[in-house]
Amino acid sequence: MMSTNRPVALITGGSRGIGHAIALRLAPTHDLILVARDEEKLQATVALCHPDAKVQTIAVDVSNFLAVAAALTGLRVDLLVNNAGVSTMRPFLELTADEWHRMIDVNVNALFHVTRAVLPGMVERGTGHVCTIGSLAGRNTFVGGSAYVGTKHFVMGWSESLMLEVRDAGVGVSVIMPGSVDTELFPPEVDRSWMLVAADVADAVAFVISAPKHMLVHRVEVRPLSPKRSR
Repeated sequence: MMSTNRPVALITGGSRGIGHAIALRLAPTHDLILVARDEEKLQATVALCHPDAKVQTIAVDVSNFLAVAAALTGLRVDLLVNNAGVSTMRPFLELTADEWHRMIDVNVNALFHVTRAVLPGMVERGTGHVCTIGSLAGRNTFVGGSAYVGTKHFVMGWSESLMLEVRDAGVGVSVIMPGSVDTELFPPEVDRSWMLVAADVADAVAFVISAPKHMLVHRVEVRPLSPKRSR
């Protein structure tokens, strides 16, 4: 990536959905490192970014520790957005081991892999921000969410602990907790007309990182106004 005076934001899951929207929202003010498995989809996001943004793409599976360490360690990152996530909504006794482990690997273990690669540089420089996209499922439960809800509860505990560990080094840690968002997470037959859109979550990220340097917005809930009212 070409060196500029703009802050650098690394976004996981940056090729679609919420990650795609966050990339477009931050591109006017940040240079970007977009991470996802599909290079073709990453390039489609790049094509829509603000022309002032310098954008680097890294095609890697964030659940692969060695691949992440090789690809991300040493990169200068001012803002990390841990956005990558997967979900299979199914009662516990119907979940397969592969589905369970995939959710744990992407929603939980990847937080370690990616954050561990870039956080030391933030601490060394005495500045930076780690923003993780959680969910209202991080403090609620529902039938069919045994694995997914568990991973989002982990996000909450991990983020608050990390915040306490690194705040004295000048690094902020925040969690965005959206309610239902109109993305491909939901099957086509589900009415999504009342849900948040991905850009709403991106706006929440922009809000969090715009706080004065002496102030940390650690946790933000973003909800649809009402499931009975269309957008």
